[in-house]
Amino acid sequence: MIPAIEKASIKEIYAFQSEKLKELLAYLNQNSPFYKRLFSHHSIDINSIKTLEDLQQIPVTTKTHLQEFNDDFFCVTRDKIIDYVTTSGTLGSPVTIGLTDNDLERLAYNEAISFQCAGIQKGDVVQLMTTMDRRFMAGLAYFLGLRKLGAGVIRVGSGIPELQWDSILKYKPTYLISVPSFLLKLIEYAESHQIDYKSSSVKGVICIGEALRDQHFNSILLSDKITQKWPIQLFSSYASTEMSTAFTECENFQGGHHHPELIIVEVLDNENKPVNQGEVGELAITTLGIEAMPLLRFKTGDIVQLHTDACPCGRNSLRLGPVVGRKQHMIKYKGTTLYPPAMHDLLSSFEEIENHVIEIFTNDLGTDEILIKVVTKNNSEPFIHEVKNHFKAKLRVTPKLEVVKKEELLSIIFTPESRKPITLIDRR
Repeated sequence: MIPAIEKASIKEIYAFQSEKLKELLAYLNQNSPFYKRLFSHHSIDINSIKTLEDLQQIPVTTKTHLQEFNDDFFCVTRDKIIDYVTTSGTLGSPVTIGLTDNDLERLAYNEAISFQCAGIQKGDVVQLMTTMDRRFMAGLAYFLGLRKLGAGVIRVGSGIPELQWDSILKYKPTYLISVPSFLLKLIEYAESHQIDYKSSSVKGVICIGEALRDQHFNSILLSDKITQKWPIQLFSSYASTEMSTAFTECENFQGGHHHPELIIVEVLDNENKPVNQGEVGELAITTLGIEAMPLLRFKTGDIVQLHTDACPCGRNSLRLGPVVGRKQHMIKYKGTTLYPPAMHDLLSSFEEIENHVIEIFTNDLGTDEILIKVVTKNNSEPFIHEVKNHFKAKLRVTPKLEVVKKEELLSIIFTPESRKPITLIDRR
């Protein structure tokens, strides 16, 4: 069932969000140390902000702000926090996000209506192929949303094709939630073990972390490779920990639907001004209905385009097109958002590693790939395994690691053309 506000007219949605914005500003002014300080420093009278356009009077919030002033974003005392999650920060160490009981209920509502958007209904069985541990929000959100929707959940976690197929064949899920590139590994395993995957119970996949379509909503190489082998429906879903909100495609595959009761969206240029309709820019979000850590004009770092034409599904809310690219050097790797400073910091924690260079490129599937070249005093297999495990523990993913000769790496790091050492090469 589509929420009434999403079928309302554009004018009604605008008026609804303007009222919710005023409520949020009053809440922040009363409870948020960070935003109270921001309003005071910039002499902002929140009572003068009455419409969505008036948001431009307020400076943007960035990931750096979240990291530098993490505790100041909390609007409730710690005894009200039910769940703690972490997300990547621009300065290396992670940012902590807290959720109250009401925030968890909001998260469940968001995922329930998002899954409904993709056609999942009460009684469906969904196999969850992402982790719920390690302070990771997404897996928990999916579980809560499916539970609220009345769907069955198979919590397999990430990786291990053999275990995934064992669960698919035994419990017969109708949908999967997965990073799309992992589906190719499932297909490969099925083919090598004579599993008739085309006749399985799976009819659709909610895909996370990687794009499925280009800016014109045409399938990219990755999704074509999957569906040519396995004729199932692939639904794109975009979200982030900070926004606690998802944009998920409906059966028309024309972008992720916006939930106006949960979030206000802006697309900004380099001067933090709204772009013209149809242009791409950086997505900035203002969360609605969050108690613990509401965010105001938070810049996500993702370059997107908004679509406002009518969707045949009956929703009149905005739709978010596929992410065009990343601001600066943000990396989406195997469904996880990474920043080079975090990787630099992690590698520097090993005394045995003398030098390193991080290379980012686009692989044959059109997704981000990371190769880290290192010079190390210890190139034994146990040590390399230790480094990879450290990546998995701290950043949730393990990039490719290559041990090279010192002369080779130094010629890359120190070049006559650059006044600074080069430790990051972005080939995308």
